Amino acid sequence: MSQERDGFIAPGAVLGVLGGGQLGRMFAQSAQSAGYEVVVLEPQPASPAALVTTRNVASDYDDTDGLHRIARTARAVTIEFENVPAAALQWLDQHVRLAPHAPAVAVCQDRAQEKALFTRLGVACAPHARIDGAATCGAAASLPLFPGILKTSRMGYDGKGQQSVHDAQQLRAAWDALGGVDCVLERRLELDFELSVVLARGADGTTVHFEPQRNVHRDGILFSSTAAAGVIDDALAEQAVRAARGIAKGLGYVGVLCVEFFVTRGGELLANEMAPRPHNSGHHTIDSCDVSQFELQWRCLVGAPLPQPRRHSAALMLNLLGDLWFDAGDAVREPDWASVLALPGAHLHLYGKQQPRRGRKMGHLTFTAPGLREVRETARQACERLGLRLPGADEWPAG
Repeated sequence: MSQERDGFIAPGAVLGVLGGGQLGRMFAQSAQSAGYEVVVLEPQPASPAALVTTRNVASDYDDTDGLHRIARTARAVTIEFENVPAAALQWLDQHVRLAPHAPAVAVCQDRAQEKALFTRLGVACAPHARIDGAATCGAAASLPLFPGILKTSRMGYDGKGQQSVHDAQQLRAAWDALGGVDCVLERRLELDFELSVVLARGADGTTVHFEPQRNVHRDGILFSSTAAAGVIDDALAEQAVRAARGIAKGLGYVGVLCVEFFVTRGGELLANEMAPRPHNSGHHTIDSCDVSQFELQWRCLVGAPLPQPRRHSAALMLNLLGDLWFDAGDAVREPDWASVLALPGAHLHLYGKQQPRRGRKMGHLTFTAPGLREVRETARQACERLGLRLPGADEWPAG
C-alpha cells in the first residue's frame, strides 16, 4: 500500500478533489488535459467543478459514506479550499494519498497557528496577540497593538471575520461582535503594497515557484494581480520567495501553497497568511506561464516531476465579481464581453456560476502582453468598458 501511495500515478487514473468551486473546476480541467479523470466531493451537485466532471459525490465533507466513496474511487485526493473539517482530512490521510497532508492544512486553517509557525521559522509578521477569552482581551489592552484589526482565527476570508479596533476600549466589544471565538489582534500597519508567492513542493522536497505577483485588494477582496518585470523590486522578490520556500519546508508541505505578504511603507516584508491550495492571485499563470499553478497541483498529487515555471508574458488579472451583472437599477444583465474580448491579449475565464451576487467571484480576466506598460493599458481599457472603478496611482503605480 505504501509503495502504491508513494509512487507515480499515471494518466488514466482517477484523482479526487474536496470542494466544487472554481479552484476545483480549474484543477479538474488541467488534470483532464493530461488524461486523468476527476471526482469531486461537494454538497452542491451543480457546483462549478461538478459541471466539468462526470464523477461526483454529492455529500457533506464530513459525511462518512461520502468520504468512503471518494477514497474507493480516487487514487489520490487534494483540496480546493482549506476549511474542510479536520477529522475528514485526518481520515483521508490514513486511507488514500492526500496532498497537502492534514497537519499542514490544520496550520493554515488557524491564523494563530500560522503566526506561531512564522515566528518559529524566523519569518517576520505583523505584531499581534492571540485573543481567546476575556482575560486575554484585558491583557492585550496594554500592548502596543492599536489601532489594530481583530481577525477570527478560523473561517475568515475575503475580508470576512474582521473588525477594526481603534483603541483598547473597543477590543472587548469587537471580540463580542465576532462571536467570542478565538481571534488574533494585529497592529494596523502603514502598507505600501501586498504581494504573494505561489510555489509547489513535491513529496521528495523538490520545490519550484512562480515569481511573486503584486496584488491590489478592494473591500478585502482581491481586485488585481500583476506579474511582470519591474512590478516588484528584485531583492524584495527574492526575499519573499526565500521566506515562502522556508515556510513550505518547515511545514513538510506537499502540494501548491500560496504565502501572502505585506510590504510596509518602510520597505519591511511581513508574512500575512497562507493558503494550502492554488490561489486567486496565481490565476494568471494559466495564460502567462508554460505551466500553471493547477498543473503543478496535479503534478504534486501524482508524484510527477515539477518543472520550474517560466513566464512568457507580462500579465495582469482582474477579478470579475457579481456586481458587474447588475445595472444602476439593480436589474441583472450580461456584461459586455464582446468589447472586452476585442482587446489584445484578453483571456476570459468564467466559472459556470448561474446566479450572480454582489461580491461573489464569477470569473476573472487575464491580460497578457510583452511588458508591464502594455498590459496595464489594456487592463485599464477593460475597466472602462466594464464600468469598473479605474485603478489609482497607488494601486497601479508607474513602473
